[in-house]
Amino acid sequence: MLNSRRLILAHFWLAFAVFGVALVLGAWQMFIRSPLHTWISDPEWYYRSLTAHGTVMGYVFPTLIAMGFGYAISESSLKQPLIGRRWAWAGFGLILVGAVTAMVPVSLGRASVLYTFYPPLIGSAFYYIGVVLVVVGSWIWVALMSINLRIWKGNNPDTPVPLAMFANVAGAYLWAWTAVGAALELLFQILPVALGLKSTIDAGLARVFFSWTLHAIVYFWLMPTYIAYYTIVPRAIGGKLYSDTMGRIAFVLFLVVAMPIGIHHAFADPQVGAGFKFIHSAFTAMVALPTLLTVFTICASVEIAGRLRGGRGPLGWIAALPWNNPIMLATAFSFVLLGFGGAGGLINMSYQLDTTIHNTQWITGHFHLIFGGAIVIMYFAIAYDLWPHLTGRTFDSFRLMRLQLWLWFVGMIITTFPWHYVGILGMPRRMAYFDYTDPALASEAMSVTMSALGGFILLISGALFILILIRGQRSPAMEAEEYRFSMAVHPPASVPVALNSYGLWLALMIGLTVTNYGFPIAQLALRQGTSVPAVYIGAQ
Repeated sequence: MLNSRRLILAHFWLAFAVFGVALVLGAWQMFIRSPLHTWISDPEWYYRSLTAHGTVMGYVFPTLIAMGFGYAISESSLKQPLIGRRWAWAGFGLILVGAVTAMVPVSLGRASVLYTFYPPLIGSAFYYIGVVLVVVGSWIWVALMSINLRIWKGNNPDTPVPLAMFANVAGAYLWAWTAVGAALELLFQILPVALGLKSTIDAGLARVFFSWTLHAIVYFWLMPTYIAYYTIVPRAIGGKLYSDTMGRIAFVLFLVVAMPIGIHHAFADPQVGAGFKFIHSAFTAMVALPTLLTVFTICASVEIAGRLRGGRGPLGWIAALPWNNPIMLATAFSFVLLGFGGAGGLINMSYQLDTTIHNTQWITGHFHLIFGGAIVIMYFAIAYDLWPHLTGRTFDSFRLMRLQLWLWFVGMIITTFPWHYVGILGMPRRMAYFDYTDPALASEAMSVTMSALGGFILLISGALFILILIRGQRSPAMEAEEYRFSMAVHPPASVPVALNSYGLWLALMIGLTVTNYGFPIAQLALRQGTSVPAVYIGAQ
């Protein structure tokens, strides 16, 4: 029983509200930098929009989804009321205040530094303070998830932790440690300059701190998606989870290998030695392990559902799947987009291949395929699955749901594939406009136009999604059944300690992070004469 429905709904509604605003900004950005629009008279407006879009999509939106879904998981899987509900509301309030505090200076042109900050660019201190408030609010959620699990384990000492809660808390711990890098950069590098206490900044050291967060944050975004794969999809399509153990292994592997990999984003930075770049590149390859385990396990789980529905022969189960079920459709689309996005990631992690696409539109296409594609489409599925239980009302919009998911899938492909292509041709990202009358760029005009059209398809899909949720809250009342998660083919009566707790994995996560980051950070911190004058955004 979901006792904290108002709390969960508040997180989801705020998440999708800011998502809608960011989606509009994204479509506008693609339009004004395409051949469909003349040169923008003041490129500052583009960078304001880009900063707002990235900050909301990177920090606010997925954090609210993880928190709201996490509270639902806690109450549903542990079958106990959420402990610390007032603190949960406080965390929500901090995120709301933080988002507003950050966005006001951005809208005023005082913090066009993009969501990755880019020192020595320095914006208004209020922008960074707002981001810190969002992180602090999310850390309250991390603490509450840990406390709720600890109390449950005390009351159920011989019972395995439900997979959904085990994965949820793993995601919370991953986020708590992931955010430390950006927090160190903000507190010790950027804020002293933004507050006027210093006038110089070590941009190289700041970039290494942020790389701590830069890639691992993707796996925090992924956690709700992977939890849905394992604990919602098999049940929703009438099947069972192939292996509870495989799920646990995948989630603890994310804890271990998702952190010490961020320096592969700094291949072009001369401040970091080639040895550590190689180490981070190798660890980046290891991130494929939990994903490959997940692809195998979920495909096997889906096959079970198809065969239970009468599918016969080597591939007959595919046709037997409930393709009219939005959850089935979203999962298939998510896997396709994850496959394309992951293939692009193999290029990014290679030092030699990365040199050809570094800081080009290829990178934009890659991370939009992963986040906007594979991840967000499952956020839609999570909302569709949870909404009747949160609102106590029936859903009668299944045809609209399928249309919305198809539009998102098609729109994401039309948006991102041309980005990959023009990236290979060398088109840089983060540019406010291009002169497509130049013969050197003329051949790229059609691809950029296609990408802009894809952005408008995504905008239509996003508006349709909001409409479906609103209709869902106005539909006839129903008596909601107990919200439940997928059952495994062989439910575990007992689980090894290593797969029922986090001590070993947290030690490995912290130890590998310190090992892979300790020397580069210490070396840069002790080096003299590396700071440069700050460049203040919006200074008159």
